[in-house]
Parts: sequence; C-alpha cells; structure tokens
Amino acid sequence: MKYLIWVLFIATMISMFTGLIVDFPYSKKLVGFGVIGLCAVVFPLFSYYRWKDKKVADYMLTQENLDKMREFNDSKKS
Repeated sequence: MKYLIWVLFIATMISMFTGLIVDFPYSKKLVGFGVIGLCAVVFPLFSYYRWKDKKVADYMLTQENLDKMREFNDSKKS
C-alpha cells in the first residue's frame, strides 16, 4: 500500500509539472487530472493507510482525555 501511494503521488506530480512546463494542447487537462488524482485518490489512500490501526477515541476531546491532559500539565508544573 505504501509503495502504491508513492507511485500514485509521483505520477500525479509528474502530470501536474508536465502540464505546467511543456506546452501541449492538453496541458491544462494534465494539470487538472493531476490535481484530481491527488485530491480524490492519493490523499484518501494516504489517510486510510495512516489511520487504519488507530483508535479515533484517543484523538477526541472527551472528558476522560481532558482529565488526562490536566493531570499531565499539573504534574509538569510541580
């Protein structure tokens, strides 16, 4: 999965830079497909890959997590 994300990322970057640098009749389409590929394919795959084994509750501001943060800050001040 990691290598697929890298290959797609490099392909979208090449598409965008080729569209910006080289003057083809379809240069704007290359840039557009690169941006769409980056936003609609690469970013969601990357997000899924990074978050697949994580608990979302650990990153939410629940009362339990707020209490843990307060205890941690109080212990640093002492």
